Amino acid sequence: MLDMKLIRNNEQWFKEKMATRGIDEKQIDELLALDQNRRDILVKVESLKAERNTVSDEIAKMKRAKEDASGPINRMKEVGAEIKELDEQEQTVSAKQHNLAAHLPNIPNDDDPISLTEEGANELRRVGTPREFTDFKPKNHWEIGENLGILNFERSAKVAGSRFVYYIGAGSLLERALYNFFLDQNTDAGFEEIIPPYMVNSESMYGTGQFPKFLEKKAGFEIADSDLTMIPTAEVPLVNYYRGEVIPEDKLPVKFTALSPAFRSEAGSAGRDTRGLIRLHQFNKVEMVQFTKPEDSWAALEEITHQAEKLLKLLKIPYHVITLTTSDMSFTAAMTHDLEVWMPAQNCYREISSCSNTTDFQARRAKIQYRDESGKLQFVHTLNGSGLAVGRAVAAILENFQNEDGTVNIPEVLQPYMHGMKKIEKQDLF
Repeated sequence: MLDMKLIRNNEQWFKEKMATRGIDEKQIDELLALDQNRRDILVKVESLKAERNTVSDEIAKMKRAKEDASGPINRMKEVGAEIKELDEQEQTVSAKQHNLAAHLPNIPNDDDPISLTEEGANELRRVGTPREFTDFKPKNHWEIGENLGILNFERSAKVAGSRFVYYIGAGSLLERALYNFFLDQNTDAGFEEIIPPYMVNSESMYGTGQFPKFLEKKAGFEIADSDLTMIPTAEVPLVNYYRGEVIPEDKLPVKFTALSPAFRSEAGSAGRDTRGLIRLHQFNKVEMVQFTKPEDSWAALEEITHQAEKLLKLLKIPYHVITLTTSDMSFTAAMTHDLEVWMPAQNCYREISSCSNTTDFQARRAKIQYRDESGKLQFVHTLNGSGLAVGRAVAAILENFQNEDGTVNIPEVLQPYMHGMKKIEKQDLF
């Protein structure tokens, strides 16, 4: 949620910022008109309440003087009815204003590349040299996994439909090794590990900015006949941990990390990444979240980004870091750095982590504050980043570490997590 006072006092600037995110200025004009209408109503209500107090005093004096107070009493009733009607109007206008404001994204940072498409992202750096396959043509990760018997998409389609997978044997072990490795590295870096709920209520989804957009786009999995939704990312329960609370200033920054399944409908992704591990309805992801003071949040964004990068460096997977364009970053973000890993079979980089500073956008929606040195309540800034998407890490390892005979070498840092296994070889399971 955005600061209405900021919008009101900087109308043209705000319109220009929203235009970079594809928002028509008519929406802002409507929002400001509703805001003015609401404020006009409140002025009338306050005026009527003042009149009611005056009339009440007048009635009391007339009664003490044993005078006829029927006129003022009738006026008191009229004023009460007018206040009630205006209160109802104010509630209606406020609801419309709130709904409209809830659909406006966060204000982009001045350093974000401006574009109404994903084209134009700013590449910050490339790390690692993509492997040259001179002796054989690299296979796609799903083909490697199926040939090794460690991934089964056919049976998962039978059981659950498309965009699901069975991990089997060494495939399961690799998945488990990765998320345990990620969690160990994140906790060593000062993040507190949490196991969160995998279902959250609508207020939580609103707090982190998924609702109302997720509902309208049918992007999530809501539980029928309940107020619960399967989480699309651990960011939701982690940020909402402090919803409606005041965090002691001396506890900031707070850093959380969590492993959870993520559930996505992938609405709007028809025909994209229909095979493999890149775009599933259910996948494991390790998340990082920070709560900071406003002045510390940009340094925290770099910290989260570098932590995600550290994981890829240790795995020795080539990647690059890009800053997303104003229209490509998430609804809640003021700036997003994406980490994309090199996928040899696709001959391109694919996203494995998004690291975002949402400034005070989520904190305003979720009402998460701290009290500064002067005793004044301030909204914290929240940040989130994948550290990392586990299935996509599996895909990157299968493609980058594949051998001509179909086996896959295991990155050295994962071998202790896989009982010393150094290579994944074909396994047979009927």
